[in-house]
Amino acid sequence: MAGSRGQGLLEPGAAFPRDGRARAPLRLGVIGLGAVAQAVHLPLVAKHPDLFRCAALCDLSRASLDVLGERAGVPDDARFAEAGELLEEAELDAVAVLTSGSHGGLAFEAARRGLAVFCEKPLAFTLAEADALAELEPRLALGYMKLYDPAVERAREALEGRPPARSVEVTVLHPTSAAQLAHAGLLPAPADLDAATLEELRTAEDALVEAALGDVPPEIARAYVDVLAGSIVHELAVIRYLLGEPLTVDDADAWPETPGAAPPSVALTGRLAGGARVSIRWHYLPSYPAYREQVSVHDEAGSVTLVFPSPYLLHAPTTLTVTDVAGGGEQTTRFRSTAEAFERQWLAFAELALEGAAPRAGVAEGRADIVVCQQAAAALAARRGVRPGGEAAGRPPANHEAGFGVETRDGRGPSMSPVDKEGTQ
Repeated sequence: MAGSRGQGLLEPGAAFPRDGRARAPLRLGVIGLGAVAQAVHLPLVAKHPDLFRCAALCDLSRASLDVLGERAGVPDDARFAEAGELLEEAELDAVAVLTSGSHGGLAFEAARRGLAVFCEKPLAFTLAEADALAELEPRLALGYMKLYDPAVERAREALEGRPPARSVEVTVLHPTSAAQLAHAGLLPAPADLDAATLEELRTAEDALVEAALGDVPPEIARAYVDVLAGSIVHELAVIRYLLGEPLTVDDADAWPETPGAAPPSVALTGRLAGGARVSIRWHYLPSYPAYREQVSVHDEAGSVTLVFPSPYLLHAPTTLTVTDVAGGGEQTTRFRSTAEAFERQWLAFAELALEGAAPRAGVAEGRADIVVCQQAAAALAARRGVRPGGEAAGRPPANHEAGFGVETRDGRGPSMSPVDKEGTQ
């Protein structure tokens, strides 16, 4: 992939070649003005007027549109309540799809109009959406910002000279979105959303999830949407970027089992193509004091460990620690950088839109993560004796290839209330 060592990324203020179809500054349309758009994406885009001009906005809330449109200097006639209208009427070079849920449909509509697409995670809920996108061969960057973190780049370089990985261990401690974004000065939650439109969106999401998983209990559907596709995809992306190998899920579990409990802890176990075993432990802990994520790769000679802070504390450094044997003892080296991964991701997107530079994650990577998430959801279903349908029917995890029962959405089991729609990073 282009720039896999962090080379080629535009530095802030650098001149940009203008020999492509698009010209800088890119005329950018932004679809979805929720918490992450307000706290991260819009401020970072505004830092680079030489590369981006916010030309159109879209959101279900007219109040949010007006406030953020004034801040961004977007005229009233370029503020849209429907994404289709923005794509049809605005003069754009690129679009950022920042809505919640699946982004496959909006990304497809933008790509078929020839626009470069910045697409927040997840790419989609179904393989069908991803495959339809792939046929367009779009200029699409998937929003896995951790791949642009300098510490992650250094970790990848360190791993290239080491013995084969034996084990990959991931732990995520995830407090509420409100706790992570308390510093950001967000707009109040919109009070002007149309109930019928929201219900239409929920119905469409339910249909996609059923196409992916079949008739599974609602808590498994929510785990797929909110935890697996909504958050754990970031960890899948980091593992793939560090080690370059696909993950196969062996088993998955979720707890607690108390009905009405907070969103669950989710555990995945699996293996990489080279034989390394992978363990991911993801915990939604509403009262936990701060977000924390640790990714460790262990081999026969030592360890490479990344510790990530909350992603919404811009410029808060990720810490890379490499532990080796040296002189008969232990040697530890550390690396930290305040370069902002989200910002470097936007600079890379400018390279994609203007020069066609390959992103570090696009449709192929997003599709691979859908496969893993469906395997994990199938494993969660199997623990309840439920045979998944839809696309997941053809991919039972290795430890659950038989023994399915007949329980469906009305069955009882682990309670998996949805996590916050914003902030599952």
